[in-house]
Amino acid sequence: MFKIMFVCHGNICRSPMAEFVFKDIVKRQGRESDFLIKSSATSNEEIGSPVHYGTVRKLSQYGISCAGKRAVRLTREDYDKYDLFVGMDSYNLVNMLKIFGADSAGKIHLMLEYVGSNRDVADPWYTGDFDKTYDDIKSGCEALYKFLCQQVLK
Repeated sequence: MFKIMFVCHGNICRSPMAEFVFKDIVKRQGRESDFLIKSSATSNEEIGSPVHYGTVRKLSQYGISCAGKRAVRLTREDYDKYDLFVGMDSYNLVNMLKIFGADSAGKIHLMLEYVGSNRDVADPWYTGDFDKTYDDIKSGCEALYKFLCQQVLK
């Protein structure tokens, strides 16, 4: 089983959106038993909070539920529990390194690198544009799934 942790600042907008979009892709492909998919925050600010209503609304447009999800914080111990950490922006990568101390196994990556970009996923917390965030995450998750199936889970 391949274990993925999607990470953003608060775990209420982008990383839960990525978690549930990726779960939906995996489910539609009948590969649920091949993956463990979670999301977390690098900060303590939103711990215990539900997913942002904008993310809930956007996911529901595609029949994707994130019911019951509450923000959790990434921990140092998570490094040994997961195979891949996918940050939504470059600040997430810096903060993951602070939490983990290092990335000796090369597990930390930026979401949009899977579509050939070093750009950050659009942050709806500041823009209110959940459409753009969804587009970034959907394309990133599709490319990540394809990469994993071709390179890791052959």
